[in-house]
Amino acid sequence: MSNEKFLARCFCLATAAFLFAAATFAQTKSAEPQNVLRDVLIAACAQKRPDFARLLTVRNSEAFTHLTTAAQATLLKRFVLLDGAGEPRVETDQTGSVTVSCVTPTVTTLMQIGKPELRENLAYIPLIVKDATDTADTNTHRVIMGMVQEKNEWKLLSLGLLLLDLPTLGEEWDRAEMKSNEQAAVTHLKELVDAIEKYRKTYTRLPDALSDLGPPPQGAPKSESASLISEDLASGRKDGYAFRYVIVGANNSGAPAKYQIAAIPIDYGRTGTHSFFRDSAGTLHAADRQGAVGSEVDPKIN
Repeated sequence: MSNEKFLARCFCLATAAFLFAAATFAQTKSAEPQNVLRDVLIAACAQKRPDFARLLTVRNSEAFTHLTTAAQATLLKRFVLLDGAGEPRVETDQTGSVTVSCVTPTVTTLMQIGKPELRENLAYIPLIVKDATDTADTNTHRVIMGMVQEKNEWKLLSLGLLLLDLPTLGEEWDRAEMKSNEQAAVTHLKELVDAIEKYRKTYTRLPDALSDLGPPPQGAPKSESASLISEDLASGRKDGYAFRYVIVGANNSGAPAKYQIAAIPIDYGRTGTHSFFRDSAGTLHAADRQGAVGSEVDPKIN
């Protein structure tokens, strides 16, 4: 073998070894627990549910995907202490410390990631969370975030001393959400009744459908879109419940038309368990109908 071929071969081998080492370093670097926590905070800030789920343990990831949309949003909000999605920004100072900012039109949350403490397959990372305007640190939150290695990848395990047990939390949130949804369903039924009666007085008849009560796409209110309720309620679905409106009782003798309204949980056992029914006489009923429509034989409620 000539010297030129030998040197060329050595150069190729050295280059390949260098590229392999660089790729391995990049993979290791990206897999560091503080970088995974950074990605967790970015996903939570931007409300990117699939990205967030990918950074959870398998058990928690599966539970997260089965949470209701409202429960998923609630969990993500807790990470960044904000009420809605923001724009994530990442800054690294001269010492290598990483700060994730979650920027919204009204407030910015700063999340400073500290150096991890490693213990076998566990990592404990200090995290400082505060309002960007809080220069005096009067309302600063300091927690230790727990990470665990699962199939050689770091995953989020705990928030401070609270183990992130989404299957259990999911059940608790479902119960809390169901109670809130059921209370809201009763409120929305009364809201619909008020809107229907206003419609009757304005147009001297009952609306043909709930959509007639909603806002117009443009222009002034009219009989097809009277602007008496919100768009989502006019669509017949709001806060985990579906609403059904039926006209009954009209006849050729001039008897005034009456109506019934029902509220049924969209996802029985998760968005609600009780079905609500407002009969043509104006009495409200409620019962656990296993997700079916209620009726006037159900127990009366106020």
